[in-house]
Parts: sequence; C-alpha cells; structure tokens
Amino acid sequence: MSQGNSAPPQKVEEMFDRISGVYDGMNLAISGFQEPRWRKRIVAATGIGPGDKALDVACGTGKVTTDLYRAAQPGGEALGIDFSAGMIEVATERRPAELEGLSFQQGDALDLPVEDDAFDAATIAYGMRNLADYRQGFAEMARAVRPGGKVVCFEIHTPTSAFGRSAAVWFDHVVPLIGRLVGQGDAYGYLANSVKDYPSPERIAEIMREAGLANVDWQGFMGGIVALHVGTVAGAEDEA
Repeated sequence: MSQGNSAPPQKVEEMFDRISGVYDGMNLAISGFQEPRWRKRIVAATGIGPGDKALDVACGTGKVTTDLYRAAQPGGEALGIDFSAGMIEVATERRPAELEGLSFQQGDALDLPVEDDAFDAATIAYGMRNLADYRQGFAEMARAVRPGGKVVCFEIHTPTSAFGRSAAVWFDHVVPLIGRLVGQGDAYGYLANSVKDYPSPERIAEIMREAGLANVDWQGFMGGIVALHVGTVAGAEDEA
C-alpha cells in the first residue's frame, strides 16, 4: 500500500502559489538560519560536478536548483520543476540572465516531464512530504537519473531525540504564529501538520528501496528535525 500526503493536491498547489512571495524568508526563519548550510549538504550529496546535468524536483523558488547549476560548471545544466505556477514564476524572475543552462518548468513530481536517464542526479528538498505518493515520487526521480547517479531527499521529520523534541516546539507553535503574522497562517499550520504525518527517516529509506534505489543511506541533523537521504539509481548489473 502506497503512502503519501492525504491533502487534496490542488489545495496544496494553491497554497504554495499564495506563499511564493514569502517562501524564502520563511524557510530561513523556520530553519533557524541553517537553510544555506543545508543547501550545501544537499548539493554535496549529489556528487554533481563540471558538465553534469541536475534535476531539482519541487524546486520552489529555485535556490537549490541554482546551487546545483553552479556546482555543474563549466558546461553543466540544472532544471527545476515544481507544480506551483507561483513558485516557478518567482524562480524564473530571479534567474540571472547569464545562466543559460539554468531553467525552470511547471510539472508534476509524480509524472515528471523529462526523458529517462536524462540527468546525473536529482534532488527534492522540503517537497517529498507534499506528494500524494512517496514511492512514486522516488521512482520518478530514479527514472530521470542515469544508472549510478544519485537521488537525494532532504526533509523535515518528527524528531525522536530529547533535543529534537524540545526544538519541535518551534515548528508546532512558533512557525504557525509567524505564518499568521505574514498573513499565511493556514499555510504554515499545514506545514506543522504535514511534518507530523510524514514517515520516519527509517521508513523513508525503505520506501526509497521499494522505488528501486540502491545503497540507500541517511543522516539526521539538529536532533533529528531534518534528515538527508541518498540513494543510487541501480544499473542492469544491480537488477540481475
């Protein structure tokens, strides 16, 4: 039985359209100003280098996508895909004109508008818990990446450590309050609830394996509040 976010996808999409203008500032505040450091970890986990092609799923305003593009220079490319037209609009407006190999496109993470084996790595940051089917999300990323390439997921989890549980008060109470102050209380109330409903890091690793990824590993940060998962797209020799 597949697992996924039970919220109506259209409502989630409309919500992200509404918050696209405040998304980056809220991410910075929600992360305790750790978000730039987390982006570096995400990019490093992909192994992307000069001349490579990277895919960023649920790209939001394109910050991770842009970092991936820079890591792939010279000669590389990066594509960001998001179901929210508002997010894609912000990402496109902020894209420096001189970065010709950096592009953004509206699309469905469960049916990515890309060819098989087209990328050297794929990432999803803060987006997997919004998908209606986690396994399908990982399977689509794996389909888009060449054998041997990496699929990387960075996501917020319900922490189990004492430190993490105390810090989780931030997400449960402070984050919705900040959301209300910027006129988006329902959106950031949804954020807190979506984290509670999201599977444990151990279960996400299992789902990645079920989606066909090999050598799946993960690491938690900030007392388990966030986790970085990495899997390798299997080749023919791995499937034999």
